[in-house]
Amino acid sequence: MNGNILIKNAAELVTCSGFQAKQGRDMDDLHIIEDGAVLVEDGIITAVGTTGSVLAGLDERALKRRGAEIFDAVHKSVLPGFVDCHTHFVFGGYRAEEFCRRLRGESYMDILHQGGGILSTVAATEKATRQELVASGLRRLDSMLCFGVTTAEGKSGYGLDRDTEIKQLEAMQELSAIHPVEVVRTFLGAHAVPPRYKGKEDAFIDFLIDDVLPEVAGRELAEFCDVFCEHNVFSIEQSRRLLFSGRSMGLKVKVHADEMTRLGGAELAAALGAVSADHLLHASNTGIRDLAAAGVVAVLLPATAFILKEPFARARYMIDQGCAVALATDLNPGSGFTESIPLLAALAVLYMGMTPEETITALTINAAAAIDRAAAIGSIDTGKAGDLVVLEFPSYRYIPYHVGVNAVEKVIKKGNLVYDALKGGIVSCSRI
Repeated sequence: MNGNILIKNAAELVTCSGFQAKQGRDMDDLHIIEDGAVLVEDGIITAVGTTGSVLAGLDERALKRRGAEIFDAVHKSVLPGFVDCHTHFVFGGYRAEEFCRRLRGESYMDILHQGGGILSTVAATEKATRQELVASGLRRLDSMLCFGVTTAEGKSGYGLDRDTEIKQLEAMQELSAIHPVEVVRTFLGAHAVPPRYKGKEDAFIDFLIDDVLPEVAGRELAEFCDVFCEHNVFSIEQSRRLLFSGRSMGLKVKVHADEMTRLGGAELAAALGAVSADHLLHASNTGIRDLAAAGVVAVLLPATAFILKEPFARARYMIDQGCAVALATDLNPGSGFTESIPLLAALAVLYMGMTPEETITALTINAAAAIDRAAAIGSIDTGKAGDLVVLEFPSYRYIPYHVGVNAVEKVIKKGNLVYDALKGGIVSCSRI
């Protein structure tokens, strides 16, 4: 696999061109090239334009002799590989019974306070071996790849102790090395309060800062530090203290903000200059304006709101206020057990007031910015990684329009075909 590929005659090449997050109205501009072509050499995009301009002076036979694959994308739409910028995909056990309890009227937070929810996954993840976490993680990455995801963020947070948190991050590190989907790792040790620290939350934050963060940062097991900043979980001050410490050790900041209640997590994320603030279902007007002014990416997770039957985040207001909005699945065993990109897109346009164009931006360049990768992935620009998605349809609009059904025909990672629906699915399971 040499990372050389030419895609030509695309009905539309949806470049999403840019090297930083798009804010506000700019999210509507996808920079589409009709009858487009893209050339990838040694895994890097080297030419983008109309088919005529890219092919001018190009010897296709010479490309083939060098082992390049050439695809005719007539009547098909070509987009950047999708970036799922908020997931918890490495975990042990499942929570189908909890799903049914919520259907009977129990709330997510009530179940958590009774020892279920995140805490039940913590118990199952603690029992799982690293090899078991890698095996189940591979299956989930395979599914994500089929939906066009070429890069995903993965969070720890199902350990709440040193050994299990490290085990999760090590499993993600291994997965990123052996699977086409690149995994960007986030330390979320402050995901819930362990029973042994109930009423002693400050002591738990001390434990994370003194005993866990130094190893996570020292071994470069994570790139980001995150916290569940929420009423009856971790306060604004506790969250600030943890995130300051993580940043002092070289980790970049993310915040689970204002998901269940309006606590001020959005304001905290803006004040800290976080890379992203995530969830934001109850973010205040002030918090939203602060995020826009600070250039913090607002990562919205509509599938989670849908599954929990909560009000959706105010995407339309956020974009109109100048925010850079990204979308992600929040894949996890409890509040968001789905990796479906088309479901995500449909919810965004049908219930959150986003245009199809803003939705594509939110899944590509803005999602890349939410994991600090906008300079390398998220758009079809020369110099970026050759991560591409080919749809079976001639327009990106089919992604939300064909509700909940996968429109992806091919996925290319760094110039190599790794998924082809016409050839039975995953072509390569190994990392390029």
